[in-house]
Amino acid sequence: NMSVVLLVVGVVIGIAYIYRHIVVKGERCTSKAKLHGKTVIVTGSNTGIGKTTAIDLAQRGARVILACRCKQRGEAALEEIRRESGSSQVVFMQLDLGNLKSIRSFAESFLKSEPRLDILINNAGVCLQGQTEDEFGLMFGVNHLGHFLLTNLLLDRLKECAPSRIINVSSMAHNFGKIDFDCLNSHKALGLGTSFIHLLQIYCDSKLCNVLFNHELAKRLRGTQVTCYALHPGAISSELGRNTGLFLQIILKPITAFFFKNTIQGSQTTLHCALQEGIEPLSGRYFSNCTVRDLFAKARDDAAAKKLWEISERLCGLL
Repeated sequence: NMSVVLLVVGVVIGIAYIYRHIVVKGERCTSKAKLHGKTVIVTGSNTGIGKTTAIDLAQRGARVILACRCKQRGEAALEEIRRESGSSQVVFMQLDLGNLKSIRSFAESFLKSEPRLDILINNAGVCLQGQTEDEFGLMFGVNHLGHFLLTNLLLDRLKECAPSRIINVSSMAHNFGKIDFDCLNSHKALGLGTSFIHLLQIYCDSKLCNVLFNHELAKRLRGTQVTCYALHPGAISSELGRNTGLFLQIILKPITAFFFKNTIQGSQTTLHCALQEGIEPLSGRYFSNCTVRDLFAKARDDAAAKKLWEISERLCGLL
């Protein structure tokens, strides 16, 4: 009868509001750290959580390098970030993570023009089919390999400026990932399927690469005062459906606005890992909602992490 229906509806609405208040709102970065005299690179900072992260860091006094693929969008974001933060210490530098030559060129220009690097935030990511300029699977190439090469090319500068940090933005999607090393070796891709399900699987695989990269990187950085952290930013409303049709975007908008984090909420765990005092002993760990989390065995598999590192070195010509 009607009273039961109203009761059920009331309970559902109540649960939804509790979810929104606890899960969506989430923890906030509480660090009051100022960053005057420090330099930060944020990849993919012309949109989404990358942009809000850059604004926060610029407001704290950091020199912020916006490393983005598209010159036009990057320069538009530069103006917006300067205006929002009130800082003139924000610079755009072109970086295409799907092009090894572009990554090397960016690193060379950066190292020549910028004397410091204190925080590297590997934030950019795609969920798209295709191949990179160097014929890698697009999500493997951009989400993992591009950041792998960039990080390695900048490591000496991070060591010189230590204590410094590397932040690898992953996703809880890594829990559903797997790494097919045979496919990587033979096709330079994490998977070959083109259906929507295959696309999601490859995205999850690329996010597992981020976590394994972070795991192995921390080992290699022991004793250097450079620390690294992987994280899940939360489900972000800005990211979902950026490449879907208009009709689907209109339907999804009210749902994502209610159940997903906005970009300010979504940038909090990145900021926590970049700024929080005293988390150095947690280097190599994974964070969600500004809290360190335990990982499934496959995401802290020493052998898989080392194997991925060695394949990555070979594929981007670091050996």
